[in-house]
Amino acid sequence: MNALPLRIPAGADLRAALEGVPALHGVGAAFVVQGIGSLSVARLRYAGRPDLAELRGDLEILTLGGSLGADGAHLHMSVADAEGRVSGGHVGPGCVVRTTAEVLVALLPAHRFSREHDPATGYKELFVHPG
Repeated sequence: MNALPLRIPAGADLRAALEGVPALHGVGAAFVVQGIGSLSVARLRYAGRPDLAELRGDLEILTLGGSLGADGAHLHMSVADAEGRVSGGHVGPGCVVRTTAEVLVALLPAHRFSREHDPATGYKELFVHPG
């Protein structure tokens, strides 16, 4: 495992920036260990809901974690608004960094992640393969 600290700049799409990490660093698997920072737009899919909710304003990233592979990202995040209200869920595209995002990624060169249909859940789930 190799630690990769990242600073994602203002205006960047948080999810898109993280989805590109494995290919950029030549690995088939990585994990977002934690992230903090701020967003001006957060797009989250809440548990059991099909559509993304969009939050706008001054938002603080409280937690950020998930898996990154060639098939994309599976990320969860919690954010707080200017009143301290917290929302969390699956990270969708279009989360816009407000000032900065500081993220620690663990590169996993000995592994490869894929998302494959799991008959037990009915969803595409994480499968871990040797790198």
